[in-house]
Amino acid sequence: MKYGDKIIEMHGVIVKVQGGGIGVDFKGRLGHIEIPKRMIITDYPLEVGQKVVFKMSFLEMISPEVKKV
Repeated sequence: MKYGDKIIEMHGVIVKVQGGGIGVDFKGRLGHIEIPKRMIITDYPLEVGQKVVFKMSFLEMISPEVKKV
């Protein structure tokens, strides 16, 4: 199946700023993610409590084959 590009915004709050990375809790109990600071697009210093948005689209399976690891 081919779906059109639809970007979804997931909103969250920075809960940790440490060394070279940050931690973000997503609103609506959608989870937590930790990422390197270099992945953040900002003109401001990062601080705990700042609101952020994560832009993503859907994952799409490209093959029904199972790759054994």
